[in-house]
Amino acid sequence: MRRVQGAHWQLRAATAAAVALLTCAAACGSTERGGGGEGTGDTGGASPAPSHARFVEDVPWADGGRLGMYYAAGRGLMEQHQDTAGGPWSKPRLVYATEGDACRSITLRAFRDTVTAIANWGVYCADGEPPTESVAAVGTRNAATWDTRATKDFDGWEKAAPVAGTEDLLFTRSSTEWLTRLRWSPTDGFGEVQNIRR
Repeated sequence: MRRVQGAHWQLRAATAAAVALLTCAAACGSTERGGGGEGTGDTGGASPAPSHARFVEDVPWADGGRLGMYYAAGRGLMEQHQDTAGGPWSKPRLVYATEGDACRSITLRAFRDTVTAIANWGVYCADGEPPTESVAAVGTRNAATWDTRATKDFDGWEKAAPVAGTEDLLFTRSSTEWLTRLRWSPTDGFGEVQNIRR
């Protein structure tokens, strides 16, 4: 009788362990699929999985599509987009390659048929130290092409804005002594960084 009762307890313990293992595997599998930054839109089963990475920042297009960006450790700045509201997300695209330590934020703004991105890297940048590598990026409406300009040993661009009367965009950073500017045009791309004394 004792031997049968002991076998009963062993069977119950083994069943509980198997249930716990399956529950953990299911939970871990869904987390990896949604947060790895390599989403492709293929759900692969009955329950849909997120088809894009966990974006640091994303912006809407005027027609309802969206574009998002995130940092991939050891790779750089990544982008994914939707052409229409609720449409499929594109595969991840590397916009700027670097192995630097990423900062906490990415600044995105949509203007007409373009989107601007400001992203920064540096040692202890995520902890609040100023960046030492800042990239200004401009993508076309369909995000097919990206133009980037990296500035080293620089505290980072503060904002991007359209230039009145043109299709140009202007990245700026201001201090008490200097106004630093970087202009982009659809025909010529990025110009040279300008430092203007105040």
